[in-house]
Amino acid sequence: MSDRTAHGGSGAAQGAGAARTARPSPAADTAPRPDARRSPAPARSSREPRLRYGVSGHGGALARQRRRTALLSAAAALLLAVLLALGLGAGEVRVPPLDALRALLGIGDTADVMLVQGFRAPRAVAAIVAGAGLAVAGAVMQRVLRNPLASPDVVGVTGGASLGAVTVLATGAPAALTPAGALGGGTLAALLLAALSWRGGVTVTRIVLVGLAVQQGLAAVVNLFIVRFPAELAADALQWTTGSVYGRTWTETGTGAALVLAGIALALAGHRRLAVLDLGDESAGGLGLAPNAARLQLLLLAVLLASVAAALTGPVGFVALAVPHVVRFLAGPPTAGSLALTALGGAVLLLASDLAVLHLLPVHGLPVGVVTATLGAPWLLALMLRQLKPATAGSTTR
Repeated sequence: MSDRTAHGGSGAAQGAGAARTARPSPAADTAPRPDARRSPAPARSSREPRLRYGVSGHGGALARQRRRTALLSAAAALLLAVLLALGLGAGEVRVPPLDALRALLGIGDTADVMLVQGFRAPRAVAAIVAGAGLAVAGAVMQRVLRNPLASPDVVGVTGGASLGAVTVLATGAPAALTPAGALGGGTLAALLLAALSWRGGVTVTRIVLVGLAVQQGLAAVVNLFIVRFPAELAADALQWTTGSVYGRTWTETGTGAALVLAGIALALAGHRRLAVLDLGDESAGGLGLAPNAARLQLLLLAVLLASVAAALTGPVGFVALAVPHVVRFLAGPPTAGSLALTALGGAVLLLASDLAVLHLLPVHGLPVGVVTATLGAPWLLALMLRQLKPATAGSTTR
């Protein structure tokens, strides 16, 4: 019996020991178990590196885009300087490019300084200023109206500028007042657009439709004026309404340059509002921005830029429409840096077209607007077809 008691005691002791072994301790609960399932907390922590990698990847893409935009801007600025040197030096009296740049600054031979500053520089600077203003105006309009084909031609600005210039010519006023008439006509067209678009609410579709109507109406009036002109005035009016930088002076060019530079600075300062408008009206309102007021302000800025440019060169086509597309294709999504690149691209295009008119084409006196339209239309068509290919492929695979 003592053996059974001893055996039972030892069994009870073993059972108690087993029970104590089986009872989980606090340390055992907190210790990691290899065979245990993953808890939600480690799963969340396992996703943290992925989020971190995604942010760094996005930041890397943004940094690459900024570097690409900076390189393209530097290349455009260098190309613009080369074209300016060639344009100032080329002609019946040739001046070496470096000497032409020095003469532009008033340094060097007196004859070269007089030739460059008095005759060649105003025309070249007018082309640079007008090209930059038209390109930035087109970029702002395309983003505000959310229409890739929007330009000053669509909203009637160039039609108003043409009507103002033709009216000055019709009244027999001095030719020096023609740019002022163009500026007033473009501004009047913008006010007419705002008045007709404001009624019933400002929408993108309404602005585009009203702008098309205003443009066609003003163009019809311009054509009527040209038909009723005497022969000698009709030729001058027709050349001006096509777009030309012939006969620009420092007074016109200096005033236009100051206004265009101020407009480009305002456009760069308003880039944040453009970015907010890209999100849509509801999101913009949620972020504290009044969409209609911001849209009209930015459109007014674009109209003033286009009007000043048209006052210098007339309604030059294609620059405001296509340069923003080319910059977006090369530099990526729109940023403040790409807007500056757009200004440089417009200046390069218009100056190069004017140099082609002066020194490459066999036809003398050809308006620069004809060259920009001839060179730009095929490139714009090819660019649009190339951009449509991925969307078409994606739609067929769905």
